Amino acid sequence: MANLSKAEWLALEKKALELRKLCVQTTVWAGSGHFGGGMSVMDLLTVLYHKYLNIKVDDPKWDDRDRFILSKGHAAIAYAPVLCDKGFNPVEMLKSFNLSGSKMGMHLDSNKVVGVDASTGSLGHGPSIAAGTALAARLQNKDFLTYVVTGDGELDEGSCWEGFMTINHYNLSNCIVFIDRNHNMIDGNTEDVKKLEPLADKMTAFGFNTIVVDGNNIGELCDAIDVAIERAKTPQAPTCILMDTKKGAGIKSIEGDYTWHYGAIDDALFEKFNNELDADYAARVARAEKEGK
Repeated sequence: MANLSKAEWLALEKKALELRKLCVQTTVWAGSGHFGGGMSVMDLLTVLYHKYLNIKVDDPKWDDRDRFILSKGHAAIAYAPVLCDKGFNPVEMLKSFNLSGSKMGMHLDSNKVVGVDASTGSLGHGPSIAAGTALAARLQNKDFLTYVVTGDGELDEGSCWEGFMTINHYNLSNCIVFIDRNHNMIDGNTEDVKKLEPLADKMTAFGFNTIVVDGNNIGELCDAIDVAIERAKTPQAPTCILMDTKKGAGIKSIEGDYTWHYGAIDDALFEKFNNELDADYAARVARAEKEGK
């Protein structure tokens, strides 16, 4: 972990906890939301927005900014808190998330929410959009990177694989693909609904330099992203970071439970979930103290 100091790791863990709690609160305000898959990807969102993305909050349309595409657009219940906490939008907007008249719908609209590079929610489109932005950077001799996050259930959409083929065909190493492999989708375990395994082998067969990590381990995520960024300096096989995560990550009582793909949080659950997040944070801090340098 040459590029991640212990102090930085601990700061990222603290921010991830804050964002998870803000996601819980946003779900309460909204009445319900795609909570489980939002929590599974929150570590990545934290790492990207607080360590890697080259962006300007005061100039959100800056031409040379890195692009971020949340292809699993239903995870906006987690993405919106990240954008608001970062300063792109007022945190007050979260209080009306997905309510009538709000600019923040269940899937974020790039024309209404500042900081969103692509409107997503109709699953399967993100990889192709990402291929386009990465190819545009190449043709315009720009150095910005494109980061795209898909869900594992989303990979049932054939359009994902068409996008992967394009990214590989043009050697778009400046497009970094993440798969949130939380093993669950709306109707159950992904392997019961439609088998994806051997998923890492499939991505490798599609021409990707495939790195499998614990997607809820900030240290492992940073190591993998460092490799991907180094490879992005020259056109070559693109990188896929396959993140083995837990649905509802950070809340022990619901981790890995597909029924929390979408859910509501009452007062009792609000207190319970926040207490569990505190316990999880303590374990994460202990890991960072032990493994960090």
